[in-house]
Amino acid sequence: MKSFRLVPASEGPRREFKIALGLRAGYGSAGRIYDLEEAVRTAHRWMRERAARGEPFLSGLFTRGEVLYAAPGGEAASHREPIAIFAGEVLPQYASDLDDGTVRELLDELAAEMGRTLEQEEVHIAYRDRTWTLKAQ
Repeated sequence: MKSFRLVPASEGPRREFKIALGLRAGYGSAGRIYDLEEAVRTAHRWMRERAARGEPFLSGLFTRGEVLYAAPGGEAASHREPIAIFAGEVLPQYASDLDDGTVRELLDELAAEMGRTLEQEEVHIAYRDRTWTLKAQ
């Protein structure tokens, strides 16, 4: 039977993050629906390219979800849409040197990369106790 012990330098403040973006291109119900795998490949490519240049990156996990929303226009203005959720934590053991400003920059960069690939108009990001939205220009 194995025993476990605390790993040195692995304990620290919780720094959770999440990027949520639609898998349906654009607004409305007529856009192409992307597969979650396309978001995964985009994020993995971003990580590998940054790692190859010796630059920091964020690791995390993907889940597929569904967002539901309603509008005053009744049934026609109410929708449901598949989404990709990339979530993780900035772990002290691996990334204690990353300050919050750098983490926000990395989140913005990754979110924009995935948003372009999935033809999104908006991408939603949360980090620690903050949340914000990036909008396509």
